[in-house]
Amino acid sequence: MTIVDTPERRQLRELTRAFVTKEVLPYLDDWERAGEVPRSLHETAAKVGLLGVGFPEKVGGSGGDLLDSIVVTEEIIRSGGSSGLVAALFTHGIALPHMVAAGNAELIDRYVRPTLAGTMIGALAITEPDGGSDVAGIRTFARLDGDHYVVNGSKTYITSGLRADFVTTAVSTVLPGSGALSLLVIEKGTPGFSVGRRLEKLGWHCSDTAELSFVDVRVPVANRIGPEDTGFLAIMQQFATERLSLATQAYATAQRCVELAVKWCRDRSTFGRPLASRQLIRHRLAEMHTRAEAARAYVHDVAERVAAGQPVVTEVAMAKNVAVAACDHVVDAALQLHGGFGYLRDAEVERHYRDARILGIGGGTTEIMNEIIAKGMGL
Repeated sequence: MTIVDTPERRQLRELTRAFVTKEVLPYLDDWERAGEVPRSLHETAAKVGLLGVGFPEKVGGSGGDLLDSIVVTEEIIRSGGSSGLVAALFTHGIALPHMVAAGNAELIDRYVRPTLAGTMIGALAITEPDGGSDVAGIRTFARLDGDHYVVNGSKTYITSGLRADFVTTAVSTVLPGSGALSLLVIEKGTPGFSVGRRLEKLGWHCSDTAELSFVDVRVPVANRIGPEDTGFLAIMQQFATERLSLATQAYATAQRCVELAVKWCRDRSTFGRPLASRQLIRHRLAEMHTRAEAARAYVHDVAERVAAGQPVVTEVAMAKNVAVAACDHVVDAALQLHGGFGYLRDAEVERHYRDARILGIGGGTTEIMNEIIAKGMGL
């Protein structure tokens, strides 16, 4: 037994697996083709207690911590879900933490509680058309005008941007690109706030992604999260959790693809023998399994240290890169082992192959993670 594998967390796994089996698997292919998951899924997940895992009960959550969230994410994918489903259903995992940390009771009542109850959907808007990883260079500008901010700018690649009822938005409050950032909650329907086209993607098909535009959007000062110009620090403080979530999606996808490949190689026969009877295939499967399990063990170790409050910025970056590398290797090998069938949309492994590609980009690219690691080495 480990910290991540306790009797309570085994029950959480069972709950998650039952939810995926009943509420997700019969419909996931349709959601992939529709380009989004239904809003009703959020309410269903909330009713069974999964949507609020990792959020305190005092703000409407189900309790638990980072490790419980990791258990849910891992089991969703291991049960036949996908990282795209995780992105769509748990976007609040990046949209709400800043509000919870700031402790503003009004914002918590207006946005956090309804979202964790599944009746609202939130998104996080940081990335801009002319800048991704350079958070300090954000150019969306919020000018103070009495008891409102007037916001102008645009955002892109926003997960759940089409369905979101509100967007936690990073804005510059001094000069565009100055690095002095604030976080504003901007509601859909506010005059001047428009949602652009649905962005079509390589993977994560069931997770809607959109462009956002702000033209003289008046946002009440009361919708600011925390003191003015503290947004950059707030964003940085939440990166560890986001990166560990992506790392979890990566190793869990690898584990699922190992399971799919093993079953396929046992069932598939060529020249009168199962594929799994050949040493070359068995060794490839063994290598895939080893990489997936090693990544899982390291991510769990780092997550336990983060949950304990240890400053492990470098290790989080390493965990993300280790898990993504394992996932890249395993999904490619798994599709290859499936042969022509693996190239079809009918094959689950095909979806994982497409979905996996974003994991080395989102939450900080592999290259940015390497830069963080290098700095941690004193380079």
